[in-house]
Amino acid sequence: MDARVFISGASGALGRELAMRLARPGVQLSLWGRDPARLGEVAAACRSRGAETETRSLDLAGLDAAVAALADEDAAAPFDCAFLVAGQGDTLPSGMVVEPAEQVARLCQTNFMAPAALAATLAERMAERGRGRIALVGTAAASHSLPFAATYAGSKAGLARYADALRLAVRDRGVSVTLVSPGFFAGGPTGARPGEIPAGQVADKMIAAVLAGRAELVVPRRFLLLRWLDRLLPRPVRDRVLLSLRLP
Repeated sequence: MDARVFISGASGALGRELAMRLARPGVQLSLWGRDPARLGEVAAACRSRGAETETRSLDLAGLDAAVAALADEDAAAPFDCAFLVAGQGDTLPSGMVVEPAEQVARLCQTNFMAPAALAATLAERMAERGRGRIALVGTAAASHSLPFAATYAGSKAGLARYADALRLAVRDRGVSVTLVSPGFFAGGPTGARPGEIPAGQVADKMIAAVLAGRAELVVPRRFLLLRWLDRLLPRPVRDRVLLSLRLP
């Protein structure tokens, strides 16, 4: 893996697994996260493996400050690779027909606007340098119109389309963009949700996909079948299936 790496969401399960796998002598990690205590633990664990680390605890709701901070860090020491992992999941509150407006705004900001803006910040700079890798974490749910998680699925669907467009924009400038679309994953014991897999397994496959310059990684691969079923089923049948789903 490249020498200087940026990871947002490093205080979460997947960000932590990525950081731990990438940490080794000669690697510099910039770790961003919302939880300063967990972020400090991840940084210490990475330093114990020989990596140089710097941390920044912030909420991506303050997007202007985040973009400026990322630009400053890249100007001081250019990033070779970026894993934009930070995001939030939420579902329909009990007793409501649709999600409240403030929840819609929060999830769109965190799941689409923030990672897209941060990716754009680095993509332009990487294109000027003629090299770089960017990974954006979406979700397998982005392929489905989930009534109980409309904003989560919708914001991630927007991110998926943006990632593909960004990939085309910088493809001939030496920069790769990989969209990672995982199903359920957990940092600890699995099995609480259908088909749940360890976050470490997602991290391993994600690193391999980014190194190979793949356009998209869907993990587990069975979600590709569900994507095609969603596209091929007649709308009335698809609607009945989606309306029959319950919160996981």
